[in-house]
Amino acid sequence: MAAGEPILYSLYVYAPNKGAPIFFAIAYAISAIFHIWQCYRYKAFKLIGLHPLCAVMFTAGYALREYGAYNYIYLTTTKLPLIIFVLSQVFIYVCPPLLELANYRVLARLFYYIPYCAPLPANKILTTFGALMMLVETLNSLGVALAANSSSSTTQQALGSHLTIAALSIQFVVIIIFVCLASIFHLRCKRERVQVTAVYTLLFTLYVSMALILVRCVYRLVEHTGNTKIDISNIDERRTLSSIVRYEVFFYIFEATLMLLNSILWNVWNPCRYLAPDNRVSLARDGSELMGTEDKDERSVVEKMGNVLTFGILFRRKKGGKQVKGKDERSLRVLGQDK
Repeated sequence: MAAGEPILYSLYVYAPNKGAPIFFAIAYAISAIFHIWQCYRYKAFKLIGLHPLCAVMFTAGYALREYGAYNYIYLTTTKLPLIIFVLSQVFIYVCPPLLELANYRVLARLFYYIPYCAPLPANKILTTFGALMMLVETLNSLGVALAANSSSSTTQQALGSHLTIAALSIQFVVIIIFVCLASIFHLRCKRERVQVTAVYTLLFTLYVSMALILVRCVYRLVEHTGNTKIDISNIDERRTLSSIVRYEVFFYIFEATLMLLNSILWNVWNPCRYLAPDNRVSLARDGSELMGTEDKDERSVVEKMGNVLTFGILFRRKKGGKQVKGKDERSLRVLGQDK
């Protein structure tokens, strides 16, 4: 079958490659193992826990796609191929917004570390963009589930595509805001003559990570702004679909490869190699590290889980600054320690 040639009743439009999903499932699994080990080693599941979660979801998504490579024809006798296809798409496509949120967590940690250079209090970063990412995830999940179902009506597919475009548009705006905040912080660190190499290493890592996510975001926007109406029973309509939809190579370049590079990027430049995951550790203007006082978390287990599941929006700790002291007995108020 020629590349880009649509196949009647194929859930993927084309006949999917059988080898690529195996490679990416294994690659993401290896990355996930490293992420989990790093979280355990540095005791930093709160800071970088989204990376192993996404790597595991990517692994599951591509493992399911491998099943779909052999069972890609829509059947009226069984819904299993369709269910596997939709689950695969959801697992793969819901992760990038979470990885974007993971970058905001790292940026917030930098703001906690050098609060006098932060353009916004660190806790505001987490709650504000956590709320936006929750909205993005909701729109994205619904959009992917509706758009991926080739057996659904044209109206449902169009709704799914519109929801996905809305989610991607918000993502795009959030990325731009991220770059602005990180750049302001970067310039202020230079102005304050911060000599901690780790800070600049993490900033450049964040820039690269966001660039990868941005390129992927643009690819998905282009994909959904073209002709994406999929009629599984009309071969002529399938031939008029956007090239991005008909050619699988675009998916593996701009989706699978870019997100794998992002996962490996954080395997290598794990933030906990450079900064303590504890938000109470901060940097004084004289270059000495300061340690905040212990803040007892009186929330119940259910409240803590609710805080995580709502991306830090609900069930937060009560507000209160932390007083820390350095060697010269000066005190520094750590901003936004309510997480």
